[in-house]
Amino acid sequence: MSSAASAAPAPLTGAKLAVTSIALALGTFMQVLDTTIANVSIPTIAGDLGASADQGTWVITSFAIANGIAVPLTGWLMGRYGAVKVFVASVLAFTAASLLCGLAWSLSGLVIFRILQGAVSGPLVPGSQALLLMIFPPQKRATALAIWSMTTLVAPIFGPILGGIISDNYHWAWIFLINVPVGLLCAFIVWRNLGDYETATRKLPIDKVGLVLLIVWVGALQLMLDTGKNDDWFSSNFIITLAIVSGIACAAWLVWEFTDKHPIVDVHLFAGRNFSLGTLAFCLGYALFFANIVILPLWLQTQEGYNATYAGLVAAPSGIVAVILTPLAARIMNRIDPRWSASFAFFMFAISFFMRANYTADASFYDFALPIAVQGVALSTYMVSMVTIAIQGLPPEKIPSASGIMNFARITGGGFAASLGVTLWDRREAFHQSRLAESSSMFDPAAREAMAILQNFGFTDTQAAGILVREMTAQAYLLASTEIFWASGWISLALIGLIWLSKRPVSQAPPIVVAD
Repeated sequence: MSSAASAAPAPLTGAKLAVTSIALALGTFMQVLDTTIANVSIPTIAGDLGASADQGTWVITSFAIANGIAVPLTGWLMGRYGAVKVFVASVLAFTAASLLCGLAWSLSGLVIFRILQGAVSGPLVPGSQALLLMIFPPQKRATALAIWSMTTLVAPIFGPILGGIISDNYHWAWIFLINVPVGLLCAFIVWRNLGDYETATRKLPIDKVGLVLLIVWVGALQLMLDTGKNDDWFSSNFIITLAIVSGIACAAWLVWEFTDKHPIVDVHLFAGRNFSLGTLAFCLGYALFFANIVILPLWLQTQEGYNATYAGLVAAPSGIVAVILTPLAARIMNRIDPRWSASFAFFMFAISFFMRANYTADASFYDFALPIAVQGVALSTYMVSMVTIAIQGLPPEKIPSASGIMNFARITGGGFAASLGVTLWDRREAFHQSRLAESSSMFDPAAREAMAILQNFGFTDTQAAGILVREMTAQAYLLASTEIFWASGWISLALIGLIWLSKRPVSQAPPIVVAD
């Protein structure tokens, strides 16, 4: 270590604790918000920069690839340079990159700045989690995780809403420029209040082989996930090549990291049962959550006539309920076995998905929003429980590495779920549409009656047939959506069993070791 380790200073209290917690939460909020805020604005951005919508998707893909590579490196960076220094440097670099994105003069320039933004933002989410655990007393760990989880789960819900409002009413550059004052304030508060909380450092050698292999397999994987749908997945030689490269590089990376004395990512953490099971359940649960928050707005916009802003507002009750209930849930979770609160979260997820499985084509805004509000109840206990189970028994110096790995699993699981979920949705729609078409020929009495009714309203044969096809497509997407909701509900219930394979965590945590 660069200096002798000593006992941690007393946890923060009062206004200083509150202000520092908000600042750390803002760091998480900025990063997670930027993963979704640009999604609904791609057509506007691409059009303004003279590019096609397909080219504009590189604004999302470039950030995802760079961020996916950077997140697992958090543990090594914080072990080498200290948690506070790395977090503050990451916030400042992210703020500068956001400014450059807002000032971008071309699509290629914006993509380059988004790569920079994704790369430097890697430590933000796991870093804020590690620092929050550091400044709260061990018995208040659930409260610290509740603050972190609120921002991590609420940001992707409000991202599309904010992005839609900005792109509809202001210049798209403000999607990125709003980070500048927030980032500067966050860095100032954290640096000022946590100067005495810097973690111990070690002169760790750079695992160059592990780093290169990580860049190759994560980069190929993220590129495959983000471009697979447009290239029809494994019908494309490019996607097949990416899958092979990612698989081989990942296998080589795992072998190297398990045998190297100073791995770039501490994969030995998976030797712990709670960490392995907690990370797996965390990844799968977030994948279900993320896939459904992608599919529902897409369905509402393409088939139900909602614009981007109102489709985002349907998801708003989830975030509002989670923000209200999470502080209350944290007080309870400080005193109970987190496996019970995790089970409750997955049960409420299942209830929410089963309610969505009863959607109809003429459902109202209230009908769509009510199950999403129920999902907010699940979110209030989900992430806190998962992290509590996973980090149980880990020494303080392993927390940044564990947080980096868990957040990498969350990001990767969300990427898989979004790509594969939308593909499955489209293919199930095609299946149902073909079945509906088979039973809706012009020789079918019901179809002929519908044609006659439309013709009585003055529509031509071609127009009437087009209306029927449009309705058939809408019904097919409805069936595809409800199938995914049903499957998500049953998977949520199955994950309860996975939770109870873990050991019961104890309520106390060891003190954080800091540098002198």
